[in-house]
Amino acid sequence: MDRKSNPKLSDGTLLSDLINLETREVKMRALSDPELFELEMERIFAKTWVFLGHETEIPNKGDFVVRDMGSDSVLMARGADGEVYVSLNVCPHRGMKISTHDVGNTMTHVCIYHGWAFKPNGDFIGAPVEKECMHGKMMTKQELGLKKARVAIYGGLVFATWNVEGPSFEDFLGDAKWYFDTLWCRTDKGMEVLGPPQRFTIRANWKTACEQSASDGFHVLTLHRWLSEVGPYRKPGSEGGGGDLTPEMYGTEVYTAHAHTMRCIELDRKIRRLTGKDPSELSIKEKLEALPPPGITPEMLPEVLRRFSDDQLRVMAWRPPQVGNFFPNGLFEFVYIPSPDGVIGVMALHAYVPKGPDKLEFVNWILAEKDTPPELKAKMLRLGVQLLGTSGMVEQDDSDTWPHQTLAAKGAVSKHITMKYQSMYENNRLEGWPGPGDVGDGFTKDDTQWRWWEYWYELMTAEN
Repeated sequence: MDRKSNPKLSDGTLLSDLINLETREVKMRALSDPELFELEMERIFAKTWVFLGHETEIPNKGDFVVRDMGSDSVLMARGADGEVYVSLNVCPHRGMKISTHDVGNTMTHVCIYHGWAFKPNGDFIGAPVEKECMHGKMMTKQELGLKKARVAIYGGLVFATWNVEGPSFEDFLGDAKWYFDTLWCRTDKGMEVLGPPQRFTIRANWKTACEQSASDGFHVLTLHRWLSEVGPYRKPGSEGGGGDLTPEMYGTEVYTAHAHTMRCIELDRKIRRLTGKDPSELSIKEKLEALPPPGITPEMLPEVLRRFSDDQLRVMAWRPPQVGNFFPNGLFEFVYIPSPDGVIGVMALHAYVPKGPDKLEFVNWILAEKDTPPELKAKMLRLGVQLLGTSGMVEQDDSDTWPHQTLAAKGAVSKHITMKYQSMYENNRLEGWPGPGDVGDGFTKDDTQWRWWEYWYELMTAEN
């Protein structure tokens, strides 16, 4: 993408003044500036693909949920043909919000202001007093529908973009698709959400959450230290002395051109503990049987083995993606949780929805494969909410830091302080790593987050 634009803020500050590409620094002001927020809504959220939810939230014809694409409210609805549509939740007549409900079912969305009516796919049906032609004769009915976004369904996930002539969804995922397929496309029936998403508002800039979601590993050692001191990763008398999460941060990190990232954690230690065997002596199938991917039961494993290449299965049994992001504002977690019932896989999705320069909405979904037995789904939901939900212990840690960063970004002095991403992988690409993308091997570094900022800058400086 050409960098032909360098927006200037009202005080004369250029966008390029906020980020130093050579020293890998970003000025704190980027986390609070209202003008910058408006530019982000236009240049990122109105241009790129945005994650909105899961198609199982709207299983029936006429089902809908109201979501946000940046600063715009949209209807995500299932039409009469069974397809999923995303339309601007704004009446083309006088600009009234069409649906004032968060969720529901209807085959006709009627504006409460003047009664204009629309199908779930956004098509205009008509206006009251038809014989008087309330909607006029200057435009056809086809021209009076809701503004429609371009939609892509991937593994049940719903993405949309206003950039109808822009890059394809495949291009948007790029190298990340090779890995994401092993998360979202593992079974024939696919996944489902375990109930409606949790939501709560945080007084923080959206980027504080999203740049952390780009696979930041360092914060885990301090902010979530309790996980190994008193939490599910406690290992008294064993590695790390039971209070050190450092061993958990070794593995492989992948970062792609469009700033989708993932942290792939080494499984050999877990497999050795579970089986007492040397993982190097086990086949890929034996390793996957010993520790199936999160959310996969032994009964589903033959289906998983059938769906993927040998290289993909090798990564799944060796260093599978466990935490990562969809650019710009999504996070996924596929984690193994030790419990009295054994290791239980938990899967969660977060969206950090911008609500202003210092406010975001945290949205959390817990997922399972449709074929997962009900009793296991119940355990996955309970563990997922306890740890990764909006009131979960892990996410309470995270969401406590973001408001502090946002407040600091407003200080007359501190807004000029820079955030630094200078811990870099200096090794070569891991020998034998079969997947695409940029790859770092060893202990976690800053490269994944820095890629997030690089792509943010690329979009913000692209010619409109």
